[in-house]
Amino acid sequence: MLLDVLFKQVQVVDGTGAEPYVADVGVRAERIVAIGQLDAPARRVVEGAGRQLMPGFIDVHTHDDTQVIRAPEMLAKIAQGVTTVIVGNCGISASPVVLPGDPPDPMNLLGTREAFAYPSFEAYAAAVSQARPAVNVAALVGHTALRANVMERFDRAASAEEIQAMAATLKAALDAGAIGLSTGLAYTNAKQAPTAEVQALVQVVGTAGALYTTHMRDEHAGLLASLEESFSTARHAGADLVISHLKCAGAGNWGRAPLALKALEQAARRQPCNCDCYPYAASSTTLDAWRVTEEMDIFITWSDPHPHMAKKTLRQIADHWGVGLLEATERLRPAGAIYHMMSEADVRQILAHPLSMVGSDGLPSDPNPHPRLWGTFPRVLAHYCRDLGLFDLAEAVRKMTGLSAGRFRLHDRGEVRVGAFADLNLIDMARLQDVATYQDPCQRAPGIDLVMVNGVVAYEGGQVQRRAGRLLKRGRQGATA
Repeated sequence: MLLDVLFKQVQVVDGTGAEPYVADVGVRAERIVAIGQLDAPARRVVEGAGRQLMPGFIDVHTHDDTQVIRAPEMLAKIAQGVTTVIVGNCGISASPVVLPGDPPDPMNLLGTREAFAYPSFEAYAAAVSQARPAVNVAALVGHTALRANVMERFDRAASAEEIQAMAATLKAALDAGAIGLSTGLAYTNAKQAPTAEVQALVQVVGTAGALYTTHMRDEHAGLLASLEESFSTARHAGADLVISHLKCAGAGNWGRAPLALKALEQAARRQPCNCDCYPYAASSTTLDAWRVTEEMDIFITWSDPHPHMAKKTLRQIADHWGVGLLEATERLRPAGAIYHMMSEADVRQILAHPLSMVGSDGLPSDPNPHPRLWGTFPRVLAHYCRDLGLFDLAEAVRKMTGLSAGRFRLHDRGEVRVGAFADLNLIDMARLQDVATYQDPCQRAPGIDLVMVNGVVAYEGGQVQRRAGRLLKRGRQGATA
């Protein structure tokens, strides 16, 4: 058997949490076909030279919906070893959407009105296939997007007729291959949605055997109550659940990670649920008055009415204008911001927990992005695993591959094993560095030597080589294919 690529004497970190081992790994077409001591001929032989071969990373929390189409090289992701992105998080999705005007906050995180060109999930799927991004794509449908299709105002609950219309659109998208529903209940344009409205839509998800992810209603003082609402909603619908970017937000909420994780553990005994998190103590989203407080630094990343104020803190801007923080906020909006709202101790506890997966939550449309857009996965491996010893290498990789593939039902992905898709990373852990910073976020991590997507070498030598990603659609058994 002639192999396309033969990796010789690599340290295999297989994505299951098992102890790493040294072996040869053979790839033919889009699959891993052999693992062991291999003498088969190959079109290309790659020597391990002490490096690690691991599954391609699965970024379970992205806002790359339109990025995979308008910038299909996906350099920020492929350069850090990401081979699959989950889009449509936090209630925000590019499809299925028909907007009467400009996208409402926070849908504007994906772009201007022109970005929302996909009235059906089929239209979005066709656009992704035509773009042929460098990474695989699996898509959630956003609750806020569904609301925007049927509601002129968002400061109220949806009517029975509006819920029925949203449910029909959601079902059609799930039937067409969407993997589930996301909500962003903390955002202005969804926070007036009562539990009953959300429950009706999650019921559609449960019936279809799909997934429910949620940016909860409150990550501050109401953290535990919001967790319980999320658990209950998913449980009553029979849907798998992912708590998006679990955090203890705001100084008054610091130190509550053990309570949140205990609640997650207890729920996981009754229902399928996990959380995702990013390895930073600062968040990034739209600038909202209700988030603004004196207790943390707030860094402005963009502003439509005052673009020249980007890269300054809100306090600096307020002082320059001679106004308070809230007045400055209203002048700047719509705008984006980085909020230094978490404690490092809480971040580490959540990241280390066995039920947590890794997602970047990066914003590719942001002109001054949070470093998580480029640095999330190298930071987990180099900073938290190798340098701080928060977990061993096998566990770090499991949290970014096998665990994620299992919860999101990504069939034959997330593991190095015979028969799995050849989504692979060849990484030199000795050279790997977390180099993306708040001051200079758009940096490629050294040590990511080769990234393979569907059996094709997609990234090598610091450059995108070929684009071989595809849209991963939900199948009849709920798995993607």
